[in-house]
Amino acid sequence: MFLLCSSQPDVHWQRLYGISTVTGNLPHKQKVMPDKLKKALLIFAKQPVPGKVKTRLSPPLLPEEAAGLYLCMLGDVLSRAATLPDVEKFLFFDGGDDALEYFRGRCPAMTCIPQRGKELGERMENALREVFSMGNGAAVVIGTDSPDLPLAFIASAFARLEQGENGVVVGPSEDGGYYLVGMARLHRRLFRNIPWSSDRVMEETLKSAADAEIAVSLLPLWRDVDTETDLHRPELRDEGNGAPLTREFLLNWLKETS
Repeated sequence: MFLLCSSQPDVHWQRLYGISTVTGNLPHKQKVMPDKLKKALLIFAKQPVPGKVKTRLSPPLLPEEAAGLYLCMLGDVLSRAATLPDVEKFLFFDGGDDALEYFRGRCPAMTCIPQRGKELGERMENALREVFSMGNGAAVVIGTDSPDLPLAFIASAFARLEQGENGVVVGPSEDGGYYLVGMARLHRRLFRNIPWSSDRVMEETLKSAADAEIAVSLLPLWRDVDTETDLHRPELRDEGNGAPLTREFLLNWLKETS
């Protein structure tokens, strides 16, 4: 059986698409994989340049402050990802030679690769194709918008992929998108004709999966840091949230603006 996270998948998606409350799968015969898969974690990131990152947070943040917050979020995500055992880490960055130089200096232990494609779906599809061509049998993609994302969610995604047959793991976010997608092989259809940067990303992705009879396993609902409301979420100020840099930034910012 699939390893379960501490909470069940969101019931909205279960009812809408008939996803099981036990395994989070569309009805589909699963076969346990006999061998342990080579695993890859793909982190999508940008260079923290003012005016280029977290623009939806300006205002209330100044562009320089938004870039500073993103730098903290990036640092927390990279630090947490580095602790995952038996997983090769890849950083797919948005930008040119300056970004490559920045991330090679920032992440010397990770393989840094430029993103290729015009829209997010095309970029994720190309990135997954690249890591699968390297012999990886399970690949999970995350971004940097959820600095307090529990590592247990990522570990559970890999565990589910190891035990399923050509399935997909998705972590839905509160804004209608998703914070994680994982696959044991490339499913191109799930990245095409999706209204990226909208509140329909998760809905349309699940529709595409259902149409293609692709088994889907849902992780618990989580949240991004994208809006002014998110800056005031008490969880981000919790000492035990695993995102100390983001926490310190927000505590200082809130103190200065109070």
